Amino acid sequence: MTQDIQDRLNAYITAQIMKQPGRTLGADEALISGGLIDSFSLVDLALFVEESFGVRIDDTELNAQTFDNLGQLAALIQGRI
Repeated sequence: MTQDIQDRLNAYITAQIMKQPGRTLGADEALISGGLIDSFSLVDLALFVEESFGVRIDDTELNAQTFDNLGQLAALIQGRI
């Protein structure tokens, strides 16, 4: 299940945020601290997560400690569904 979540996150981030739909992100590739997504995109990503997976993301979780890679984000989602 976690791999499916990571695949959906990867597809959204690469196509909608990065505008590089052919790219594949590694599970531990730094998204925020690596400069791949910015604070505006982070809000879009949080909305995608809430709508797609039916989980609630608190504003205090919108940071590099929670959202910095696909593995962290998938684990957060998996723990709430």
